[in-house]
Amino acid sequence: MKAVQISQYVSGPHELTVTNLPTPTPHPDKYLIKIRACGTNFFDILQIQGKYQHQPPLPWLAGMEFAGVVIATPTGTSSTSGAVASSIDGTISTRTNHQFKVGDRVFGANQGAYATHVLAAEQSLFPVPEGWSFADAAGVYVTTPTAYGALVTRAKTQPGEWVLVHAGAGGVGLSAVQIAKALGAVVIATAGSERKRQVCLDYGADYVIDYRNKDWPQQVIALCAKHRTGNGKAGVDVVYDPVGMIDVSIKCIAWNGRLLVIGFAGGNIEKVALNRVLLKNISIVGLHWGMYNTKETETVKEVWKGIFDLIASGKLKGITYTDKTYKGLETIPAALTALGARDTWGKVVVELGENEGEDARSKL
Repeated sequence: MKAVQISQYVSGPHELTVTNLPTPTPHPDKYLIKIRACGTNFFDILQIQGKYQHQPPLPWLAGMEFAGVVIATPTGTSSTSGAVASSIDGTISTRTNHQFKVGDRVFGANQGAYATHVLAAEQSLFPVPEGWSFADAAGVYVTTPTAYGALVTRAKTQPGEWVLVHAGAGGVGLSAVQIAKALGAVVIATAGSERKRQVCLDYGADYVIDYRNKDWPQQVIALCAKHRTGNGKAGVDVVYDPVGMIDVSIKCIAWNGRLLVIGFAGGNIEKVALNRVLLKNISIVGLHWGMYNTKETETVKEVWKGIFDLIASGKLKGITYTDKTYKGLETIPAALTALGARDTWGKVVVELGENEGEDARSKL
């Protein structure tokens, strides 16, 4: 197979290379997946530089999100079932209750997604939604449950409420725009370029604002004053912030509002004057989605059910960046560079050919 292997930390994506490695063999507890698309994330850039909080021991394979096809099911046996499972090399084993079979289209997350093949446990996999491409599915696992968990589980957003989504054209931003609209909210999205603001509108935002204008909180208040009638509220009910704009957002939040702390993509971890929180009777609510698998496993199931329900109803669509395409593992450095420069919108995805990596496998 081919993969982006990290043998030593690099200064940036431009130093990454693709190498030939042995293709994983069928595993007792994991599925072998032929990757057809892999999603890029900001934390991938940090990780290859050794700056992320989770650093595997060297050497390791980069990337986390993927979509592809099952080419081998777990080979472990079970005494409670005689179910037959075939693997890529034609071997047969007995195994109980496999959710997926050879040939199924799946998406998920596992260290080593910047590769042509990956081993992944069942709990980290989901079926590719009907009608979805591999590229769109590869961008779901991180962004969508973050947005759903924040807006539904934490903020309990209600129909008719107003939601301000910062960095609305980003991956978690576009997911939040769609989910907030599906919940019946009115959405204001902020973005720093005309192209990105148009993308927000294309994905359902009711209004867009350029956050580079210093008076953007006043613009939010003005929109609410003009269009929000009958409830006497000045400002938005929910602020969804993956950037680090909580403090200034207090200026345009309404009484009983909820400020959702999603992340600090802007690089600034804020200090907030709590007297302002008190005066507006507002809540500051954090979301650490990555810990839910450890702390609240039942909530994880509920969130994913809600996500698939929205997809089935047509209220949630893929957010793949389409202004430029990236095809083949060799384009991973360019894709990550574009992502790091914040020149993109949605989810930057690298697509792999159906037979990519097969030539490398035959040479080993």
